[in-house]
Amino acid sequence: MLNKYLFIFLFILISIPAIAQKNKTKDNRIEKTSADTKVEALENVEIKGKSKKQKVEASGFAVAIIETKEASLRNLTTNELLDRSVGVRVRQNGGIGSNVEYNLNGMSGSTIGIFLDGIEISTYGQSFNLNNIPPSMIERIEVYKGILPSHLTGDYVGGAINVVLKKDVSQNNATAAISYGSFNTFQSDLGVTYRDKKTGLSFRGSGSYTYTDNSFETWGHSSTYVNVYQQITRNYKAKRFNNTYKNIAGRFEVGFTDTKWADQFFIGYNGSSNYTEIPHGITMAVPYVGRFNETEAHAFILNYNKKNFLTKDLALSINAVRSERSTYLQDTVGYAYNWDGKIREVIENDEIVHLRTKDGGQQGKKVITNTDRKILNARTNLGYMITNEHRVSLNHKIEATNRKDEDLLNPAAKDLATKSHIYKNIISMNYEAETFNRRLKTNILGKHTINSTNDTRKKIVTTDGVNSIVEEHNSNTDSNFGYGATVSYNVTSNLFIIGSTENSYIMPTEVQLFGAPEQNVLNNLQLQPEKYINYNLGFRWNPSDLGKHKISFYANAFWRNGFNKITLQTVDVTEIKDESGADIQTSRYVNLEKTQAKGFEAEIIYVYNNRLNTSFNISKFNNLDKSELDSNGKANKYYGHQVANEPFFTMNANIQYSFNDLFQKKSIFSTYYNAGYVGEYYTVRGQPKYSMTPTQFSHDLGMSYRFPSKKLVASLDVKNMFNAEVYDNFQIQKPGRGIYFKLNYTFSKFL
Repeated sequence: MLNKYLFIFLFILISIPAIAQKNKTKDNRIEKTSADTKVEALENVEIKGKSKKQKVEASGFAVAIIETKEASLRNLTTNELLDRSVGVRVRQNGGIGSNVEYNLNGMSGSTIGIFLDGIEISTYGQSFNLNNIPPSMIERIEVYKGILPSHLTGDYVGGAINVVLKKDVSQNNATAAISYGSFNTFQSDLGVTYRDKKTGLSFRGSGSYTYTDNSFETWGHSSTYVNVYQQITRNYKAKRFNNTYKNIAGRFEVGFTDTKWADQFFIGYNGSSNYTEIPHGITMAVPYVGRFNETEAHAFILNYNKKNFLTKDLALSINAVRSERSTYLQDTVGYAYNWDGKIREVIENDEIVHLRTKDGGQQGKKVITNTDRKILNARTNLGYMITNEHRVSLNHKIEATNRKDEDLLNPAAKDLATKSHIYKNIISMNYEAETFNRRLKTNILGKHTINSTNDTRKKIVTTDGVNSIVEEHNSNTDSNFGYGATVSYNVTSNLFIIGSTENSYIMPTEVQLFGAPEQNVLNNLQLQPEKYINYNLGFRWNPSDLGKHKISFYANAFWRNGFNKITLQTVDVTEIKDESGADIQTSRYVNLEKTQAKGFEAEIIYVYNNRLNTSFNISKFNNLDKSELDSNGKANKYYGHQVANEPFFTMNANIQYSFNDLFQKKSIFSTYYNAGYVGEYYTVRGQPKYSMTPTQFSHDLGMSYRFPSKKLVASLDVKNMFNAEVYDNFQIQKPGRGIYFKLNYTFSKFL
């Protein structure tokens, strides 16, 4: 089915240039001459104005903007861009395609929102996420710390990442990129935009393909080898296997822009599919062979925006997605393996034999399952400008997920499928004001959330020799009220003081409640909503006009009080005999009664003559366990300890320099350097020495060459150039040195 949709999508991509060419008028030459005349007349006119980045950063929210124009020309993923930004830590369990979790200064999981144009990206499924959305499709990335603006209001507290896709259709063109690099990694993407000036009919389309073996070497503490005597050797040097990742995705939207009845109206389709081999469980201790999952997602999109809707100063925005997702998981290989890729051996009756797994699968019982999800996610925003300085907005968000888990290995279990449902209904109101000659900006938010979950599981019960199907129901409905406020004061033309506070509950997500076997996550129907009371205070110094020099500063301090914090369960040192007990394969989300985080983040950016760009950022916090009692009602021996499995000290430095006319006139040669630092942290409660994830310090080097035609750009990137040990969740080692080459081409503009 997906191939059918992608065929239609590719056909439309190919057809757009032809349609545009056909619609050219005979007066095209005259129009071009007229345009050239206008350009000459305006050649000496200097226009000053704020960029979108400057406008958003001065809006009163604690927000950082990541621009992707330069990065899209290089071999960088969207996650790599995020991981280099201040206060953001991307927790990726291995190479391309592995599971990802985002951490904003200690806030993660359900507390922060990950959006694609204002809609939760999870709606589009695992096969269309920040792992595989190329930066060339992205206009900018907005990273919010603290309270969120009205168009992102939802069941979140602490921040959000909003990826804004390119929407400008003023220029009709097509772009294509292709890259190849280490670990047999191949990536390509294609994009097309078209707009008919007479009717406003517009088209946006894009597609991408990714393949990688992810066959990088590991040699760290988590890389093990077990001999015939069941003795464990650590720091075993091995090449990862059963780690292939393949993804194909297509997105197209058709609609109208800049018409009387709509500023933008688009309907669209987003289709994607994944093939992902699962190389190990929660930790790297036990390698898997033959465990894999396939995902597929079909999403239908509606976007409508109109200023002066029905009456002056009334704005309406509707953003809705209906998606159907499926996840197939297979694990039927019954032998245990070592990291050398061979079957483990043991001695039985004085003979060396192949070791079989206990329950017939790589991760427990032999399984073939399928999980279907039907998701509706819709957001409506109605805003009214009372005066030039005061605005109110009413927001409504509905999110409903129907989930069905089936056991395909046992046909007799067809009628025993587990059905789950999660429903969120959020109504919120924002009041925004600009006073004191627009120097003081305030935003007050209030929201009411209704949450409902329902889980139905069936099992066969035998009574007096008679089998019958019994249903077990778990349901819960609750509602809560949250509020927050943000304030920004423009002290001078470039200096802004920014502060915010929020108090809100967060409902567990579908994955946290019902689990995700393909991610090695078990269910926990007993999870409680978490609550946070947060405070943020900081400042931003925007670039000032110092001739060829531009310098900007940003700093923010935060204090966060969490109640029933939801986090992935870690091992307690008192509950295991030795360090092998920390080599877990599965986990589940649990509540921590009380946590408290205090910390700061800061960034400095220096630009010289628009050719040298440098930046440095730092983030450090202490997220401490403040629970006085443990689960048994006794005094908590970990009171005041850092929350386990969470990096809390990161730094990044970036340098870019561009040479004009170096090899050819009108050419641009750019060089890049990035250094990333992550401080040590522990993965086991109680902080035993063996659970310490060591300090990480990696370096990346890159270069790109823009040819004089400005249509072709070639780039070369060396990632982790010194082959440093880099880790993430539960000491999972990430790729070492990799070399990647990329070509970008912009086709001639149509019309």
